[in-house]
Amino acid sequence: MKAVARRPFLAVLALAIPALFSGPARAEEVIAFTPVAAADVVESDLLYVLRPVIVFADSPNDPAFIRQIELLSRYHADLAARDVILILDTDPANPSALRKKLRPRGFSLVLMDKDWKPSIRKPLPWDGREIINSIDKMPIARSEALEKNPAGR
Repeated sequence: MKAVARRPFLAVLALAIPALFSGPARAEEVIAFTPVAAADVVESDLLYVLRPVIVFADSPNDPAFIRQIELLSRYHADLAARDVILILDTDPANPSALRKKLRPRGFSLVLMDKDWKPSIRKPLPWDGREIINSIDKMPIARSEALEKNPAGR
């Protein structure tokens, strides 16, 4: 009876050993997903490189802004896999170039494609899963997915 219980344990251990040795190499490949201030963003440097998700608010204490950041924090890995850059702008007194271009009123979530043209605007917080689904429906994202997996046609 003890020999039977040992076999599944040994099988799991055999699968786990390669993962233990490949851990540091994968940690270097993972890009840290951190929000960026709108004042630090240069649109021309990121055009066709990253897909912006911009969260505007009149104050960092805005309940809708806080809720939106909480909703996005659960999906950092999925957003990073889709080349998303999360841009935050909570200072209407010193308007950034993005604030001048997009002209939000109060809280606003703006989802853009890699060509930096706004595709979706939301006046209320939106769940990260809905954002990811919307990104996956964008034409540029679809062509990227077909390039990665040509058999998916």
